[in-house]
This record gives sequence, C-alpha cells and structure tokens, in this order.
Amino acid sequence: MGLVTNAARIAALLVFLAVCPPPLFAADDLPGSLRNARVARAVAPGEPRPELTFLAGALSQAQVDELKKVAPNVRVERVGGRAQAMERAAEADGVEARFLSPEFLAKATKLTWAHATSAGVDRFISMPALRERSAVVVTNSRGVHGPAIADHAMGMLLALTRRLPEYHDAQQKARWGIGERDDAPKAVTLQGRTMLVVGIGGIGTEIARRAHGFGMRVIATRRSEAPTETFVERVGKPEDLGAMLPEADVVAICVPLTGETEKLFDGAMIGRMKKGAYLINIARGRIVDTEALIAALTEGRLAGAALDVTDPEPLPAGHALWTTPNVLITPHVAADGELTEERWWALYKENIRRFGAGEPLLNCVDVAAGY
Repeated sequence: MGLVTNAARIAALLVFLAVCPPPLFAADDLPGSLRNARVARAVAPGEPRPELTFLAGALSQAQVDELKKVAPNVRVERVGGRAQAMERAAEADGVEARFLSPEFLAKATKLTWAHATSAGVDRFISMPALRERSAVVVTNSRGVHGPAIADHAMGMLLALTRRLPEYHDAQQKARWGIGERDDAPKAVTLQGRTMLVVGIGGIGTEIARRAHGFGMRVIATRRSEAPTETFVERVGKPEDLGAMLPEADVVAICVPLTGETEKLFDGAMIGRMKKGAYLINIARGRIVDTEALIAALTEGRLAGAALDVTDPEPLPAGHALWTTPNVLITPHVAADGELTEERWWALYKENIRRFGAGEPLLNCVDVAAGY
C-alpha cells in the first residue's frame, strides 16, 4: 500500500513539474536584477494560466522547444522582421523590443511586455507611443554583458598602457623594438593608479572588479543608493563627477544614454580630467563630444582613449577620429563572447518563464528615467 501511495505521489509531482516548472535559478543566482520588478500579466491565485503569445526574433527551434518546457502557456512565435511582426501585432502579449514602432504599438492592444535583448534601451523608450503605455513593462539585458565588456575594456586599456599597437606595427615590419624617442611616452603600470567608474551598475562593477585585481584604487559615481562592492573605495553622485575627475588616471564611462548623459563628456568635463589620463567608453558614443575628445588627444592633454562606441556610429571612413593619436577603436563588439550568449539566454528563458507564471520580471526598465 505504501509503495502504491509513494508511486502516486511521485507521479503527481512529475505532472506538477511538467505543468508548473520551478524557477530556473536560485534567488542569489538570478541572471538579472529584481530592482523595480513588475508583473506584466498577473495570474490570480487558483486561476489557470492564460494562453499568451510572444513574438521573438532569431531563435532556433531548439530554443523555442526549451521555452515551451519552462512556460507551456506561452506560445513563442518567431517572426522574420518588422513587416512580419506588424502582421502579428494584434496577437502579441509580449514582444522583443527590436520590433517596436509607433505603428506596431498602435495595433498591439494586448501588449504588456517588451524585452530588449540589449542593455541599451534609448532607441525604444524614446518613442512617445511607448512612454504613454505605462501598462507595458519594458525589460532589458543589463548585467548579461558585464564580464565580456569588462574584459574588453581592460584589454583595450592594457593595449594602450603597454603600447601594444606600436609593438604590433613593428612586428608586421619584422622590426625588433619600436624605435624609442627621447620624448616617447613610457609604458604605464596600473598598480597604484586610480580608476573612476562613471555609473557603477552591472558593467561598471565588473570593470571595477578587474581594475582592483590589477592593484588599482577604484572610485565611482552612481545615481542610486544601491550597495557597492567593498573593492570600491568611494562612491559619489552624478553631480560629484566634475570634482572626482582630477583624481583619476583612468575614467571608464558606463552610464546609459539619456537626456542627462548625452554629451556629458563635453569640452569642459574632459578639461577637468587629469593630464595624461586615459578615457574608456564602452557605453554609448553620444555620451562623449567627439570633437572635444579629438582636441584633448591631439593636444596631448589625454594619454589615450579606448573606444568601443563612437559618435557617429558606425564611424565613417575619413573621419578624424581614425587617425587621432593614441586612440584604440573597436566596432561596438565588447559584449561578444560565449559567456555573454549563455547569460543572455539564461535571462531570456527565465523571463519567459516568469511571464507565463505571472511573476515579477527581471531587469525592468524605468522608462521615465531612461534606464
């Protein structure tokens, strides 16, 4: 009798798990943030889960099958582009943000969730049609890209401080050494130097972690009162940035692009940086005044700039930034990497599960604040 009862219990548990899969991650290991978390489509206690439709981009069939397992009530429909998404807009309860447009939003009367597969959301939330739809929860992929972007930022910084591009040029010419001049800059050691992380969120924290590992003193700015890792010596507010800049040998820009941060690093702000400092920008090109940056580098006030983003972007052939001294440019690829893909998919899958279960979504964006 006991064996039969246990078998029945096990069978019932398996059925429950098939219909109501458990969370994919422990609370301390979520691939995203619960700050400002919101429910996109509530499910009343005891009520069956509603059938929902989510319009997705370039997912594989295997990925669609995985999503079906974790959220059986969410029908994930792959669409090939904006035109096809427009045709399905009226069905959409959720959508990848890449398909958003004023025309889509006008037709998508059921829409309650839009998920950006990128960390930046400025091009989406600038749409008045979205800003006016307060019932639509917008999420992004912040925190997913942090480790890869931080590796990239430190790699670019080391290339500049250790003068690796010059050695690479010499290698291409089979020349031993780089022909040192009396006035040539010396290689820079990071230990004991100060890094200022402007906007110490998920990505900024990962950059700070690596800078600390190189023996650097780390200071930062942050808008929120969120706790900061112990390896960050001091955290100021955005209004403290100008006063903190003269302390920094390296400035890493990690803030989102908003109305407040566009051209934040103009001529006056760059002028407050320590002579011989390095600037890293892995955020958005429009946060930096390109002409002011070129002037500071050309005049030798800054030692170098590591730019994964530019303004304009893509940077056109013939632009002065290409030939500005001591600039290292990569084409907005800092997030590339296998770990990024794994983390991106983990967040995507967990939020689909939460959407279907009527639970608060991860990485909710404050549309009014812009991030």
